[in-house]
Amino acid sequence: MRELRNIGGLHPSDYTRRQWFVLLYALGLGSTVLVFTLAYWWGMRTLENDPRTIYRSLNAVVATMTTTGYGADAPWQTRTMNVLMVTMQLGGVVIGFVTLRVLVIPLFERAPLKLDDRLSLKDDHVVITEYQRDTEELLDELERLDVGYVLLEPDQTEAKRLSDEGYQAINGDAESRGDLDRASIEKASLLITDAGDRTASIVLTAREANEDLRAVSFMQSTRRRAALEQAGVDRTVAPHALIGRRLAEKATTPISVDAPGGDNDGFVIREILVRRDSSLHGVRVGDSPLADHPSLTLVGGWFDGELRLPASPDDRLAPNTVLLVAGHESAITDVISETAGVQSPRVSEPARVVVAGLGEGGAAATEVLRDHASVTTVDERQAADPDVVGDVTEPETLRAADIDDAAALVVTVDDDSTTLLTVALARSLAPDLEILVRVTDTEKAAPAFRAGADYVLSIQRICARLVAAEVHGERVMNPVSQVRLVRSDAAPYAGRRLADVRRSTDRDWTVLGLVRDGSVSTADRETIEADDEILVVGSDQAMQRFEREESAS
Repeated sequence: MRELRNIGGLHPSDYTRRQWFVLLYALGLGSTVLVFTLAYWWGMRTLENDPRTIYRSLNAVVATMTTTGYGADAPWQTRTMNVLMVTMQLGGVVIGFVTLRVLVIPLFERAPLKLDDRLSLKDDHVVITEYQRDTEELLDELERLDVGYVLLEPDQTEAKRLSDEGYQAINGDAESRGDLDRASIEKASLLITDAGDRTASIVLTAREANEDLRAVSFMQSTRRRAALEQAGVDRTVAPHALIGRRLAEKATTPISVDAPGGDNDGFVIREILVRRDSSLHGVRVGDSPLADHPSLTLVGGWFDGELRLPASPDDRLAPNTVLLVAGHESAITDVISETAGVQSPRVSEPARVVVAGLGEGGAAATEVLRDHASVTTVDERQAADPDVVGDVTEPETLRAADIDDAAALVVTVDDDSTTLLTVALARSLAPDLEILVRVTDTEKAAPAFRAGADYVLSIQRICARLVAAEVHGERVMNPVSQVRLVRSDAAPYAGRRLADVRRSTDRDWTVLGLVRDGSVSTADRETIEADDEILVVGSDQAMQRFEREESAS
């Protein structure tokens, strides 16, 4: 299907080398027939003194080139008959090609296939070498963003499978300069490698061909970061540790922001977690009850671990969604009580968190958690030095960790099957427990929700987004951002409606409402007056930039 899409595409760079060859072949064939037809017509008129019509000339050329012969009835006098004979002759050629495809070509299917011919023209693209996770997840993300790429896959069978499905994949050894050249490494802007011990060799070889090449490496742990940076790797990412930190930050970074500068009549920002059994699942943000609520403003939310401020009306709500809602605390409480399947906002840090699994991810999560809460660690390996030694899929182990008295459980065990069983067991023992989970397979995210998880991050999905972020020059290791609410002078916006100011502001922050006589209003129709103040919300980094701009003005 991807190949059909490319053939029908309008941009020449979408064509593969093979498609270019077919196109050039067709143009060359048509041009050759035309030239021969004109030459035959001129020769018969000028040289033979036996003029032929252009149709008779075309017929003679086609009959000659297809080796069909002219037959005893040649020549033919009428235009229609000449066209008919040309059609018949071309039909014979088509039948010949079909015979080759059906009967002859299958005999040679084991012949080596050159996948390079399927690559489109490349420039300023991404070269991916030996990606060891869900390759399709990564490549689909790049194609969704219309990012050019070449995957260099060492396994020929896997490379052919991906190429047959329409991906830009070739087989080859990433340590070979020749194979890197086949991926147009000299024209690439970014190298993504996931090759373990071979990473340094691959990066050094690629840099010989392209000194300006940026290199990002995925690795199992952070222990080799210094060595890889010395070899020329610009960014190193340990996905397990990264997701462990994100889960810990999500568990210990509650959103509870009060409007600065006075009580403001109870105006706050709270987080609302869409739970696994919510009726909001699959609903567009723009169609949700929160979007059109007269007393509340939907600030943004986390979607699959990604903070979006503001949220797009077309974003779909899922059990993994954490919405940020601004308004009067009483109104937020009313919405939570009226809406099924959402979790009450947590306005204080959890007293205790249980971490199940002390691998690379669990250790990273524990390191973050110890600065914010009491932590109980669980692992079946005594060498990991956990607080509780035991199998996390056994009720006795979780009871020993006082799971029913914990505020949150972070699950970072290595096996997804164990993860799902741990989640189900923990939910049965502690119905109100907040469960945050890491899975290695994207397809296991939905079962994790059904088992009872509140928040799930997939290593494969996060890695794909990290690559996409790096392509766009964003930070690869981007932790969960803290939201800040700032009170600012409204004089620069005087005379404008609140709705217009919201639409014209930078995407990193948004105007929630205005403060007038100690009361907060978030109504779109409100007109800002010079004596008012505005409430602006955004990530901590975005608000620092906003404050600098305000100071400069």
